[in-house]
Amino acid sequence: MSSIAVAQANDGRRLTVVTNDGVPLAVREFGSPDASTTLVFVHGHCLRAESWWALRRQLVRFWHNDVRMVFYDHRGHGASGEAPAATYTIDQLGRDLESVLNAVASHGPVILVGHSMGGMATLSYARQNPHSIGSRVVGMALISTASCDLAEFGLGRHLRSPAVSLFRAAVRRAPRFMHGSKRFGRVVCTTIERAARVRYRAVDPRLATLVTAMANTTSVVTMSSFLESLLGFDERHSLAALTNIPSLILCGSMDPLTPFQHSVAMASMLPASELVSVDGAGHSVIFERAADVARAIIGLRERITHAVPEAVSHEQVAVG
Repeated sequence: MSSIAVAQANDGRRLTVVTNDGVPLAVREFGSPDASTTLVFVHGHCLRAESWWALRRQLVRFWHNDVRMVFYDHRGHGASGEAPAATYTIDQLGRDLESVLNAVASHGPVILVGHSMGGMATLSYARQNPHSIGSRVVGMALISTASCDLAEFGLGRHLRSPAVSLFRAAVRRAPRFMHGSKRFGRVVCTTIERAARVRYRAVDPRLATLVTAMANTTSVVTMSSFLESLLGFDERHSLAALTNIPSLILCGSMDPLTPFQHSVAMASMLPASELVSVDGAGHSVIFERAADVARAIIGLRERITHAVPEAVSHEQVAVG
């Protein structure tokens, strides 16, 4: 609803955007305010805007100030305000994205870039605002995400495990106590991380440390409430709104949380999409292979800028 600048430094211009229900969201902008294109980056579950730092660095090297980039923390995440647990849903994240766009990208073309739960939020936004797709939003990048059936494949099946059910029930029954405790959240995250290590590959300790640090700043109430929303998530019909705009669907070939088959399913419904598999990368592909992801996003913008008409839906293996 509104945007208030609070600081400006080398790490971007800091602003606060207030959502339709009064929650303050921490926003950071990079690049010229007069740039011809704005990219809005939407982060994943239990992460924050800093999760894009490696990718942002790659994009700044290429674009300098020619493209405006906007990053923000979801409600209950990072420096953004907390909210009632009932509002921690993917639907509400779609509305929050609309608030951000209205405040900081009210004119000019916008490309949405969503990672994991952030990609799901962009699909929710597309369903809620079909009139903006193709006019305001001219392109979309869906990274390590899915449109439905999260609990059917990969480690998403843990969403239905007894440990996760116990965790969610404990938070519902004693939210005040659980809000200050990370113990149950760590149990859930550790279970999933161990499964990933055993089944797939070792996790780079530097990346694991960064992800853990960000996750540990997120309250277990936020963590648990969004898990419930993820369990029932189904936005496959929202893909129809994206049919006529260029899109990028990218995923690591070794992603245990949103396996590549989710990306294949989405690309099959989007004739103007480019499907990219980043060989050997996991769910944190935006950390692990930032240069490859940056090249794919740069390519998406070039397709939009040069109005490439033909469909390019196919699998590419990114190397580097």
